[in-house]
Amino acid sequence: MVQQQLQKNDYYQDMKEAAILSNQELNNCEDKTQNMITIKGIIGLIMSQIDDDNQRAVISLGMGDPTAYSCFTTSHVAEEAVAHTLSSAKYNGYAPTQGLPQTRMAIADYLSHDLPYKLTMDDVFVTSGCTNAIDIALCILARPNANILVPRPGFPIYQLCATFRHIEVRQFNLVPTKGWEVDLDSVQALADENTVAIVVINPGNPCGNVYSYQHLLRIAEIAKKLGIVVIADEVYGHLAFGKNPFVPMGTFGSIAPVLTLGSLSKRWLVPGWRLGWLAVTDPTCIFKQPKVMERLKKFFDIYGGPPTFVQAAVPQILEKTDNVFFDKNINILKQTSESCFEGINKIPCLSCPQKPEGSMAVMVKLNLSILKDINDDIDFCFKLAKEESVVILPGVAVGMKDWLRITFAVEPASLEEAIRRINSFCHRHAYQPDRNI
Repeated sequence: MVQQQLQKNDYYQDMKEAAILSNQELNNCEDKTQNMITIKGIIGLIMSQIDDDNQRAVISLGMGDPTAYSCFTTSHVAEEAVAHTLSSAKYNGYAPTQGLPQTRMAIADYLSHDLPYKLTMDDVFVTSGCTNAIDIALCILARPNANILVPRPGFPIYQLCATFRHIEVRQFNLVPTKGWEVDLDSVQALADENTVAIVVINPGNPCGNVYSYQHLLRIAEIAKKLGIVVIADEVYGHLAFGKNPFVPMGTFGSIAPVLTLGSLSKRWLVPGWRLGWLAVTDPTCIFKQPKVMERLKKFFDIYGGPPTFVQAAVPQILEKTDNVFFDKNINILKQTSESCFEGINKIPCLSCPQKPEGSMAVMVKLNLSILKDINDDIDFCFKLAKEESVVILPGVAVGMKDWLRITFAVEPASLEEAIRRINSFCHRHAYQPDRNI
């Protein structure tokens, strides 16, 4: 167990209650949430290893928040839109619980640009970021004995939210040697009469993959066969820079119902604005039954949405942001993803099986056999932070023991320096240091 691994080193003693548990371990816990920890939680623990007196700048490749770096700033259109709605004093009150009508309409139009049918305002609900959308989607699907299928590696918030909603989580594998495609055979083997949904994250977090049209079509066909909903996590939507263009899962909504989750956070570089959405892409109305939609609306009566003035700025942001802004960010991400891939693969104990083609992160395999005093991925990350002031995420946090998740949404110079420090760290801890690395 991760908790036991954390206790192996004396500088982990203050973290005895910190743990990341696999789904199997969670099922054996009386209180399934007691020992769970989020990505932010483990990053905080890793950051605590860095000495305050350390003179070197801390470089974080652990969090997917590019706004820490000056090369990633939001558009002037977004800034001016929010400034205008705030200064107008028209949006200081409560918004309707499902979101401002003009905001929902603008999101429906934005999503419809890439779909074979048109969404309406009634198909869209405004959420406090994508995490809120995840929780609401699971609330709607919850029922006695329900289970959902989630990817491994994947975003751990799904497990945490599902556990709170008493939904069993079953993990299907993504195949690293096939561009992190879904192992479709494992999906069908895991599903049963109590399966309510499959989660598809595209572009992929934490893998940096972008699924092809054909692969997404096959997922939709399996969902139809199983009679389940697809939860399409597209928070990194349109952040694609490889051979596959971004294809929204909602394209296949006529095959199987799709709950599309998204936000402004990544594409517009404003994660702190907490503006997300849940869109029901179900043109054949399999999922979109009156009772289900009424239940969905009632859940939104419980939650408070994002700030009203941010909601009011959304139509301007979605309609007026030009492609120059998007192209600039894509070009930086493409450059840093290539630098990360090439730099990591030059370090003997690390390997990237798949070149990133989208999103902001990549999975890296850790070869412990050539490291003399590193126990596992957690040990690697804690010691790296302590010795080199570089923060990366242990793979166990996203379901892959002895892997690492590295975020490349970083200023190019900082990324290069981080890779140099990782290289030095691996060299220092190798059984037989290679003079050429």
